[in-house]
Amino acid sequence: MKTFKSLIIAVVLLLTVSVCFAQNPRKDMDTTMYGRNPAVGKYADIRGIKMYYEIYGKGEPLLIIHGNGGSINNFIYQIPYFAKKYQVILADSRAQGKTIDNKDSLSYEMISDDLNALLDHLKIKNANVIGWSDGGIEGLLLAINHPDKVKKLAVTGANLRPDTTAVDPFVQKMVLAENIKGADSLKRMTNVPAEMKNQLKLLHLLSYEPNIKTEALKKITCPTLVIGGDHDVITTRHTLEIFENIKNAYLWILPNSGHSTPIFYKDLFNQTVGDFLAKPFRTIEKYERFQ
Repeated sequence: MKTFKSLIIAVVLLLTVSVCFAQNPRKDMDTTMYGRNPAVGKYADIRGIKMYYEIYGKGEPLLIIHGNGGSINNFIYQIPYFAKKYQVILADSRAQGKTIDNKDSLSYEMISDDLNALLDHLKIKNANVIGWSDGGIEGLLLAINHPDKVKKLAVTGANLRPDTTAVDPFVQKMVLAENIKGADSLKRMTNVPAEMKNQLKLLHLLSYEPNIKTEALKKITCPTLVIGGDHDVITTRHTLEIFENIKNAYLWILPNSGHSTPIFYKDLFNQTVGDFLAKPFRTIEKYERFQ
């Protein structure tokens, strides 16, 4: 029992790495109605799952995607800001939050295809997209595999691969070690609780995916804002690699920042991303580089 409890604690801590905040943000997430709002919460039957989603505001569609082990309520500071001008669409991704998936397999491609199907379900031709962490990966895949669906894309803390060329070595080693420990414990257990099995599935995803070729980024044609903290769990050089391989892209590295840019820099994040979405994309070359 002790081994089981300690494993659950370790897995939960890892899967909520992007939402382990100071007291006030955590309290806000625990008490908000976002992510559990009966007035707007709905389920869409898509691709073999019932995907939970909520919509706020009116205007041009804006899809916001959460990270590994997260849910809709991770965006407590973004929803009210962007709902003033946009139709903000948020969903609990497959096997996370209120979207249950008891299957063994899980991939970022599956989740991005789910989001594409959700937009189809809502009869939305295309949308602006904001993705954080794993949500950034899924935003990139959505723009690669379903380019007609993404009008503009902003991603923060996204990566193309799970190795130390992309992920901080300490974080990569920690996640991989916990994944191996969890898999070993799973083999020794009978009647594994569904919650634990699901958490380990998400941890496996974090450990061994994504595996996106850099060349695939060249398929992204929509204006893109690539964001990272200068002390993010994703290395700055990898964020730069993503930026340099997307044709119509801006780069924004926040100083004195880790992975949680939408939380600890919420006002600056909202304003900067909002300006990016609202203003025409500008190609800067030749003499304009002096401006």
